[in-house]
Amino acid sequence: MPQKIDGKTENANRELSPEEMLKVILEYAAKIANERDLNRLLMLMADMGREMVKADRCSVWLVDDQKDELWTPVAHGVDEIRIPRGAGLVGLAIETGKPIFIDDAYTNEEYREVLKSGALQTDRKTRYRTRSIMVIPFRDNEGGVMGAYQAINKCSGERPFDEKDLEYLTLAASYSGKSLESAMLAHEIEETQKEIIFTMGAIGEMRSRETGNHVKRVAEYSYHIALALGMSREEAELLKMASPMHDIGKVAIPDAVLAKPGRLTEAEYEIMKTHTTIGYNLLKNSRRRILKAAAVVAEQHHERWDGTGYPNRLKGEDIHIYGRITAAADVFDALISDRVYKKAWELPRVLELFEKESGAHFDPRVVDALMSCLPDLLAVRDRYRDAVSDDFASEPRL
Repeated sequence: MPQKIDGKTENANRELSPEEMLKVILEYAAKIANERDLNRLLMLMADMGREMVKADRCSVWLVDDQKDELWTPVAHGVDEIRIPRGAGLVGLAIETGKPIFIDDAYTNEEYREVLKSGALQTDRKTRYRTRSIMVIPFRDNEGGVMGAYQAINKCSGERPFDEKDLEYLTLAASYSGKSLESAMLAHEIEETQKEIIFTMGAIGEMRSRETGNHVKRVAEYSYHIALALGMSREEAELLKMASPMHDIGKVAIPDAVLAKPGRLTEAEYEIMKTHTTIGYNLLKNSRRRILKAAAVVAEQHHERWDGTGYPNRLKGEDIHIYGRITAAADVFDALISDRVYKKAWELPRVLELFEKESGAHFDPRVVDALMSCLPDLLAVRDRYRDAVSDDFASEPRL
């Protein structure tokens, strides 16, 4: 049984795994995208920030230009607060546009005077004990600072916030700034979702020695192949936004398998293959069009035209066109791009493989489309090249 600490369980206070972090982001991204009431939107954002960094309290502050004040309609544990625009740590972070990171409010010297008239004074009134503090400003689409996230105290005992917490709250702050400004604009919300999807896709890839550029390339390849197949630009753009999530299920694959050098054993390969169904199960319940498409891509991008793929051994047109396109885009990138662990194949060798696998691994129509837009694909490859090492493995894992 988990032990209780201050009325909370250890499980509630422990750090999130990558898979759990992904679930938190997906859950709140969908809620925030559908919310139009400002107060409820800010409450969702504060809840998202608090869960991501496991803070005791988290608040979202906004600039009120008319009153020259900062205000938060929701702060965990307190009612609405209004302060002068330049007051406190929040005011300082908004004024400078830079994050503030404090390990211990009672021993910090850099912000001592601000803390004495702010957090420490409030502690004396409320008998609360402020320890670590993070304040992250966020910006509107014009680059102006419009507010800030403030997180107070890690739930996990006396430990302060760390660099990973700073990274997570910065991600939440970036999403919050854009969502707030575009709360009534569906297009802007979709753009924000796209950024989060690329970020989440990159999380899965980075655990398997890939870079964020891999998901960018696969997204662009998928877009060009879709257009070459005759898809509308709207649908091609949808696939472009969904395809970065193709390997998101890798967040749940053990490091011993995911990062193993050399060939996997049969048992390890079976574990690796589960990333398709894990990704599908993470995404399948979303009502958002992008994430529904991403669920299809995650599950089906390792299916083969001849029915010998996985996880469901689908064959031919039983495989969704999104899965067929992303399969070709993913393999094309695995072959044509330098990675940190292997050298790129020469173009003639890549094209020979696709010709050979047309009708076996790949949909022949998709292969024809890939060939027809090859100049566009190579331009994408060159635009998003990775930094590489001199130590290469002999063959890529496909």
